[in-house]
Amino acid sequence: MSAKQSATSGFQAVEKVEFPWSKSGNAPAAKARFLRNAWYVAMFSSDLADGQLVRRTILNEPILFFRREDGGVAAIIDRCSHRMAPLSMGKLMPGDRVQCIYHGLEFGADGRCVKNPHGDCNIPKAAHIKSFAVVEKHTLVWIWMGDKPADPDTIPDYSCLDDKPELHVTQPGYLNVAANYELVVDNLLDLSHINYVHAGILGNADTVAAEVEVQQEGNTVTVSRNCKDAETPGILKMMSSAEYERGDQWNSISWFAPSNLVLEFGVSKQGQPKESGTGYFAIHLLTPETDRTTHYHYTAARYNVLTDDEKNKKIRDNIYEMRTFAFADQDVPVIEAQQLIMDQAGDSVKPVLLNIDAGPARYQRVLNRLIDAESN
Repeated sequence: MSAKQSATSGFQAVEKVEFPWSKSGNAPAAKARFLRNAWYVAMFSSDLADGQLVRRTILNEPILFFRREDGGVAAIIDRCSHRMAPLSMGKLMPGDRVQCIYHGLEFGADGRCVKNPHGDCNIPKAAHIKSFAVVEKHTLVWIWMGDKPADPDTIPDYSCLDDKPELHVTQPGYLNVAANYELVVDNLLDLSHINYVHAGILGNADTVAAEVEVQQEGNTVTVSRNCKDAETPGILKMMSSAEYERGDQWNSISWFAPSNLVLEFGVSKQGQPKESGTGYFAIHLLTPETDRTTHYHYTAARYNVLTDDEKNKKIRDNIYEMRTFAFADQDVPVIEAQQLIMDQAGDSVKPVLLNIDAGPARYQRVLNRLIDAESN
């Protein structure tokens, strides 16, 4: 396989892939498949204030997050080694220590037990607990769940969120999805669904017949759908003007292993280059909570902004509201219903694959390879 590959959306591009629910013993119809040596988003940086103890379950593990006195972020298992009480029920002490609510044991930011107030105050080696590498980057808190060395340089590039005017970036959004994370990735990489599930907001009848291309560069998979001389979807009309009622649209989404994506969505006047148009980068950050639940963080950053600040505040709020409606009221009910149906069917589910599945099929090959390599 070359470093960069391109494929049309023909059936040959998808017929040999094994989706997780078509393979006996795999998720989402049976058990979860997690890539552990990878970066996952725990939360937006704004969600972790000084002095807070914040609990998140990630890859079925309870994890406690807090800010150290120097402002950095610490992450340790949210489980006291004595009687398994959640440390998140305790309190943050001076010196970056978390005190267990049950018997007062204290743990440092590195997971080491630093105080046993009982008896001779001896601290057994077994009292120490697991800690995790954490990095703040692109306004996000990232956690490394594996046992291999964590490399911050492998965090996906979301620099489109950095140093932007406030009115050009939407407020952070969060949903908890009652489905396996791979079903959400499938949904996002299959852009054809926007013409039906999100008709009027993200797609319409004109954008059904789009030119589709799937590319792979390293472990990154990109699916693009481009339309010429088409009615402009509602969310892009809002960001442009009457001159853009029809135009050339581009819709390109990239998947970064294991579960983070960015969508570039924009419009230009008919026959004009992309650089003359406008649009936004839609950020989709998926973190497996459990086998059947997913943390879904999202935001968006506009580019080539054509409107003035008087309109930008309203547009900023409207983009957030429209995208939240599209996810919460349109996508998520379908995905959660899929999960329920697939669980009921068990291993008997065998999906019919269409040409629109070329993108999901390609990312599945990459994810399967990475998980298999990690387990060997």
